[in-house]
Amino acid sequence: MDPSFLNLATQFKLRLEKALEVSLTLCQLDGFLQITSAKLTSEILLYPHNKPVRYQTTKPCIHIDEDQLISKFDLIIRRIVSKTKNDKRVYARNTVVARIDKKTSLQFLVEHHLQTALPGKYRYGLYERGELVAVAIFSGGRRMLDREEDYRSFELLRFCNKSGLNVIGGLSKLIKAFRHDFSPGDIMTFTDRDWSQHSSLEKIGFVAKEITAPIKFWIAGTTRYAYRNTAELNTLREQFPSGFPKENMGSIKMILYIK
Repeated sequence: MDPSFLNLATQFKLRLEKALEVSLTLCQLDGFLQITSAKLTSEILLYPHNKPVRYQTTKPCIHIDEDQLISKFDLIIRRIVSKTKNDKRVYARNTVVARIDKKTSLQFLVEHHLQTALPGKYRYGLYERGELVAVAIFSGGRRMLDREEDYRSFELLRFCNKSGLNVIGGLSKLIKAFRHDFSPGDIMTFTDRDWSQHSSLEKIGFVAKEITAPIKFWIAGTTRYAYRNTAELNTLREQFPSGFPKENMGSIKMILYIK
């Protein structure tokens, strides 16, 4: 295994131990690394550049690639800490909902969300004492041919809290404001199975509809380019010949039925 990846993984383990105040075990398996502890609710699996596919296991796992560690080291630490320890709590009832502009939402997502920041069409934020503590980004409405004329389906594209905060009831309050403004027939979203193999959105009424196929990426440096077929892959190979392939665990498609 590449010494630079081992060194990166060791530094990650040490930082995580300090943040969680627990002892962690780092061990090498079949081409990837595993971090475990009795205090962790999920195993953490770290994949080097040359390990393109996920290890299949029935245990709860967090899957992280080397390029993600390089580009979002601190953000990954904070997210794992928030899943393991009790973050500072903010209650949604003590926040104010407001529509936010594209610049504000994108900046917040870049700072606090692991996936690519998306502008969406409709953007909502929660403020506590003037500080933005959570955002939700929605798509435009789509006409569903098998539904009545005024039925529209919207997608929740992104939701996140400010790092280090757990906004209790935050998503529910944001969705309530969106429903008031646009009267959606349903709201659908996708949850990342690299981080959780079961969605907590069921607690607020979302229904799991399907598990989508893994997304295939061509990684160039720390930039990820999704591709769907061989032709697109070949184009990416030509553009970024030093890149390498990866694929994630796919997503869980969730739908909140309203009408």
